[in-house]
Amino acid sequence: MLRVGVVGTGAMGQNHVRIYHEMEGVELAGIADVDEQRVNSLAKQYNTAGFTDYKELFAQDLDAVSIVVPTKLHRQVVFEALDAGLDVLVEKPIADTIENANAMIAKAQEVNRNLMVGHIERFNPAVMRLKEIIESGILGKIVSISTRRVGPYNPRIRDVGVILDIGVHDIDIVSHLYDRNVNQVHAVAGADIHPFEDHASVHLRLDHDLTGLVEVNWLTPHKVRKLTVVGLEGVAYLDYIDQTVEIHDEGWVRYAKVEKAEPLKNELSHFIHCLINGQSAHPCGEEGRHALEVCLGAIRSYTEEKLVQIEY
Repeated sequence: MLRVGVVGTGAMGQNHVRIYHEMEGVELAGIADVDEQRVNSLAKQYNTAGFTDYKELFAQDLDAVSIVVPTKLHRQVVFEALDAGLDVLVEKPIADTIENANAMIAKAQEVNRNLMVGHIERFNPAVMRLKEIIESGILGKIVSISTRRVGPYNPRIRDVGVILDIGVHDIDIVSHLYDRNVNQVHAVAGADIHPFEDHASVHLRLDHDLTGLVEVNWLTPHKVRKLTVVGLEGVAYLDYIDQTVEIHDEGWVRYAKVEKAEPLKNELSHFIHCLINGQSAHPCGEEGRHALEVCLGAIRSYTEEKLVQIEY
């Protein structure tokens, strides 16, 4: 029985708490949050221990922890979790700076513990199915991937812009589907309702002839979460929300069989499965760092109005 904890019980953290509580082979050993009323209420609801100091949680003989706190706190909390001998799942983006991401990765390697980054869309059943379709060769060589992730602004997001908050999902997915790193990024963006950018078009280059285009905004009154893959033998249309994949070629329109499921449940199940079986959990720290590098490169691109090279 793996003993796990959760640090941070806001909107996303509460889902981590719920899913761990429901998992077989997992004991939700405790949760921590600075909001005493909230953490006590959740601890009572899920029959676990609640703490306002995460250091007290780390002293509870845990095996692993989900860290779901503001990004600027990731390095501090992850370091202390790793020092406590815990395997760590930290929510995206991995860190607020490349320096902090590098330090977290080095620390995890030093203590020989997993550092998994919560890029949840990799565990969307439609994305998982599309990855299989691409690898099967049905679409032929993939030459272009474009995404559209738009919707209304959430007032709780105050410390970052739309690229780091939601664009990071699709930037990671483009790399994941191509199975390649981004080497160039060019972005055009603006800030009209937010201190940081609230709309952006991000153009990615992978190798010499593979492209990705990520459109994000907080201005559209309804949510859209879609992705298109263009191959030499066909085109695939994915809907993240409906968890559907359509394949169009010269002769047919086909609908892929997708077993719908909650992406976060898939993600946490993968994390736990890897710990039980002594495997490395993915996306790992290096993959999370690359997504962060591309996001920061996109921000630099639109602010300096230039093409940015991504070094890795």
